[in-house]
Amino acid sequence: MPEHLRPIHSSLALSAAEKIIDAAIAARRKEGLLPLVVAVLDSGGNLVAYKREDGSGILRFDVAFGKAWAALGMGMSTRLIRDRLAQRPAFQGALATASDGRFIPVPGGVLVLDAAGTAVGAVGVSGDASDKDEYCAIEGIKAAGYGSEPAAASPEWRGAGL
Repeated sequence: MPEHLRPIHSSLALSAAEKIIDAAIAARRKEGLLPLVVAVLDSGGNLVAYKREDGSGILRFDVAFGKAWAALGMGMSTRLIRDRLAQRPAFQGALATASDGRFIPVPGGVLVLDAAGTAVGAVGVSGDASDKDEYCAIEGIKAAGYGSEPAAASPEWRGAGL
């Protein structure tokens, strides 16, 4: 690298993002779920990587990105956001406006945690029922050696339907 250029630290490396994505898709295939789009953002909300499986609808990237963005923006999983804001639709609308529509408060947006428990990014998954999306995100994060928030999928994730 030329002496006048300095590398810029990223909170989540491309290699880690690719592991997360590939493991999330592997979990989807193992469970026989619908095709997914998986987006991985670093802690600054920058897209590090994403994949769109064949058969995914054209809005799925926007939904996956919005789930990851919402988790980062609020510092909690989108399942927790949904549950905490269920009785506050005006605030949910305000968050959607403040985020230029990138706020998707349904399960499938999961924080990526380092060994110290610090959020270093987020994963958003879209393609199947939200609880199934969240399951795949968590499995991808764990397979890459990170912690997740939430730590586990909803116990009823297999029964979730579109």
